[in-house]
Amino acid sequence: MGTRREMRSLRPEDLDRVIAIDQAVTGRARRGFFAKRLAALSAGPEGLTGVAAEGDGKLVGYALAGVLDGEFGGQAPVGVLHAIGVDRAVARQGVASALAAALEGLLADRGVREIRTEADWAEHDLAAFFSATGYRLSRRLVLSRPAGDLVEEPPPSGTEEFTWEQVPVRSMAEGDLPAIVQVDRKITGRDRTAYYQRKAAEVLHQSGVRVSLVAEIDRQFAGFLMARVDLGEFGRTEPTAVMDTLGVHPAFAGKHVGRALMRQLLLNLGSLRVEQVVTQVEWDHFDLLRFLARTGFGLSQRLSFEKPIP
Repeated sequence: MGTRREMRSLRPEDLDRVIAIDQAVTGRARRGFFAKRLAALSAGPEGLTGVAAEGDGKLVGYALAGVLDGEFGGQAPVGVLHAIGVDRAVARQGVASALAAALEGLLADRGVREIRTEADWAEHDLAAFFSATGYRLSRRLVLSRPAGDLVEEPPPSGTEEFTWEQVPVRSMAEGDLPAIVQVDRKITGRDRTAYYQRKAAEVLHQSGVRVSLVAEIDRQFAGFLMARVDLGEFGRTEPTAVMDTLGVHPAFAGKHVGRALMRQLLLNLGSLRVEQVVTQVEWDHFDLLRFLARTGFGLSQRLSFEKPIP
């Protein structure tokens, strides 16, 4: 109502105000999630960006996004809207739309041409906002499974009796990077060294909890899985692991490497008291969808949205 609003960069000192706005909507204080993101913004990483709306010297809204470049099999950098919130006192005054537009402008300046996000199917107001601001349903499926035991299926008749319990699995180390890049190149036909260098840095040096694993057979590199544990992305309030990269060396196809990696991931997550694992898959990646279905994944109650950025 006549209040002048300005857009500016989101800053670490905005933390308490951001938490208060978010808590009014979600009913929970996601301090750990926002504290880590705002601190990372201050450090200036390439993967994060945030904007704030200010009126009369007070923060009244925020939007926070990351950039993915290779996760979930992607071939081009995409923006990911992690969180957006507006003070209820200024609801329906165009603040959220202005925040979204400002965030998309920053992403476009960095060469990003698409932005994605998620919402629970029952979050009708949020889905309506996405629709009104140009988002559409994505071709990507959001899959999930409880972080419980992985039950072994009996091997098909006539196959070897080599089981996933016989595949050694260990934590990923910095020296695994060349083998990871090589396996990925055999699978995708692309050299994604830069992507895996960034992922390895996250695994080994950043504060987020990563649960990333390597499988070996006869001391040979057989496959890898990358996941992270987070609380707060896309409005989630339960402890969740996000599995974003999985690869098995073609020479070890049929040796149950993927199942061994998944089993160890679930064991590790149990010790962290994580409740569920989520991932995203293109709807027509049928082999991967079959593998995930066999290991307990199914359609989640979340929808994936996407929007081109001019």
